Amino acid sequence: MSRPSKVLLLRLLLILPIPVLWCALHYTGRLAFLEDFMIDWRFKWRGELASSLKVVYVDIDSKSITDIGNLPWNRAYFADVCEVVLGAGGARAVGIDHIFSERGRPEVVDVEQFRRGTWRLAQYLFQQPEPPVVVAASYAAANDRDINGLPIMRQFPRVIDPPEDEPEPPELPEFRVGNRIYNAPNVGLVDTLAGSVREVPMFAQVGPMTWWHMSLEIARLYWKLPPSAIRMEGGRIILADGDDARLAEIPLRNRQDLEVNWFSKWESPHNLRMSFIDVLVAARLLKSENPEDREAASRLLGVMKDSIVLIGPVDPLLLDTAPTSLDDYPVPRVGIHGNLLKTIFSKKFLRHPTPVLSFLIILGMAATICAMSLAGGARGVLWKGVAVALMAGYVWGAFEAFAHGHWVLPIVAPLGAAFTTCFAAIIMQLVEEEGQKRRIKGMFGTYVSPELVSRMVESGEEPKLGGMEVPITAYFSDVQNFTQAAESLSPKELVEWMNQYLSICTDSLNEEGGTLDKYVGDAVVAMFGAPVAQPDHASRACVAACHVHQRLGELRQYWMRELQSRWNGRWPMRTRIGLSTGPAVVGNMGSRSRFNYTMMGDSVNLASRMEAASRVYGVDTLVADSTRAEAEASGCPCVFRLLDTMVVKGRSQPVDVFELMGLAGELPPETLECRGLFGEGLALYRRQDWDRAATLFMQASRLERRRSLVNGQLTPSRLFMQRCMWMKANPPPPDWNGIFAMETK
Repeated sequence: MSRPSKVLLLRLLLILPIPVLWCALHYTGRLAFLEDFMIDWRFKWRGELASSLKVVYVDIDSKSITDIGNLPWNRAYFADVCEVVLGAGGARAVGIDHIFSERGRPEVVDVEQFRRGTWRLAQYLFQQPEPPVVVAASYAAANDRDINGLPIMRQFPRVIDPPEDEPEPPELPEFRVGNRIYNAPNVGLVDTLAGSVREVPMFAQVGPMTWWHMSLEIARLYWKLPPSAIRMEGGRIILADGDDARLAEIPLRNRQDLEVNWFSKWESPHNLRMSFIDVLVAARLLKSENPEDREAASRLLGVMKDSIVLIGPVDPLLLDTAPTSLDDYPVPRVGIHGNLLKTIFSKKFLRHPTPVLSFLIILGMAATICAMSLAGGARGVLWKGVAVALMAGYVWGAFEAFAHGHWVLPIVAPLGAAFTTCFAAIIMQLVEEEGQKRRIKGMFGTYVSPELVSRMVESGEEPKLGGMEVPITAYFSDVQNFTQAAESLSPKELVEWMNQYLSICTDSLNEEGGTLDKYVGDAVVAMFGAPVAQPDHASRACVAACHVHQRLGELRQYWMRELQSRWNGRWPMRTRIGLSTGPAVVGNMGSRSRFNYTMMGDSVNLASRMEAASRVYGVDTLVADSTRAEAEASGCPCVFRLLDTMVVKGRSQPVDVFELMGLAGELPPETLECRGLFGEGLALYRRQDWDRAATLFMQASRLERRRSLVNGQLTPSRLFMQRCMWMKANPPPPDWNGIFAMETK
């Protein structure tokens, strides 16, 4: 496997746990509160739905409580309302979302009247044939109280998490007849899941007994089916008629629950509503002798024909309210039954993708968005825009799928996985790019100045041809006797020495902020003052040159020991350095396909001539007067010696040249003495006092020989002694000005 493939595989392995974690969070329901929020927005996006099923709500409202009195009411009122709704109203089924229990009998009540009302409702419910009326049962009421008087709540028997103890039945509607208590013939659960209005448990199984939800019992009675018509089959609830024709197949979540598909808000023209007291009064008006009263009652009740009537509390003081996916404020919970019935009859059940499909959506979204976000090149921005559009498109598609197909696609987990995976991948990419940037700087820093590499990388601009004029100090160095010495070295030894030599030169330059221009064989070309401006670039160049000679002295001792048998303890190779300060054009120069960051100008050429002239004078470093002046102005710690005034080849203007003798704190006293003698001799030389000048040059020469590495080596003093003798034998013309013209490069 190639290295890029390994890197890609490693990156995938590192970020794969992120979308997998989102899959786990989605599967375990940890994101349910966020997904519920998104589901609510989808309901609002879709709006209300029309339904062919007519549902009429008979409200136990504040008006009814004002006219009748506080609950509990005389149960005969419920019998009267149910009787008139199913009779004169023509409704097909009634559901009463109110618990009729002997526990609910108040302490202060007309016992006889309460008994007669109970008997009246019991007679009505137990008559034959049984009326299609479903009475509420619930697990929400307390079963008993503990020793501290606190209520002991019933535990709803869950299929996926059954209770450890034997589950209890719900609180059932009870009717005392004589000394016996009877339950209503048609009972339906009114509980919701954990008090929420999103999902409703459709049944409770306690031993051989099964209690179905009120909406199922009402649907059964609406279709005039026996209790055996409701059955469980393969994770679904089936309602079938005598011919086994399936009237409804209800898919369940968690093998027990049905998610409410909210068809309308509570305050909606889709909901037909009337007050309980109005229906009760209409029941009494039907028995009136006045035809107008009977006609008014018939008109009121006529809207109930072929409908399902739900009787339940709506007054906020009764505390049976909750916000829904369409209602932002609490509304009566009796609306749950109406919306469940519309869901069952319309067969518009909310559908969720399987866990496997959800995982594929999450992983696919994360992988796609991550890949698009990390796309580089010229179309990188375009792909990032496509990634944003894809996420927005997925959200829009999820909303549309809900509005038109009732599909509840996951939104939080796919977007969360995409964002976090993309963020992690970008962080990894940034870390990798930073590493690549460091590697690029390291690699190219071995070819060009690290400062130049940093500036190019951080600017973000593509390199281009051209330059600008800036003040710099040009640096040229070369190895003397390189060809001669190289002949005695093996290729391996030569490469080793060159690497050591060039490393010393480059390190010394970098330490003082110099910029390496190029290597030309054994020659080193560099600049100070560019690309990073340095006000003391001349001083830095001089100090760097001193450090080069110091370190080469140590390297020279090593090679003298290594090659003592070949060179008799003397290493002939020496380094010559030339420096010149002045304006130069610095920038990228070459062709459009390949160019170098380099320098051009008269000061650059002069530095090259200084390096060549250093051989003539027998010194290690020769600098132009401009370099000496700039260096001393910035407090350079180096010592300079004026050697001559010369005109280099290719120029017409003379220039004073100086030897860079070394750092002031490291020079021995005889070096400074030599400098003084030479200066006096040079002054006499220019006055054409050849004998006295030669005497001083001879004294200086003795001090110079102590610094010489090779016997007989040319030094500045010996050079001027020779000139004095030649001038004495060949007197110059009257207009001689002491300027030396260099004929070679």
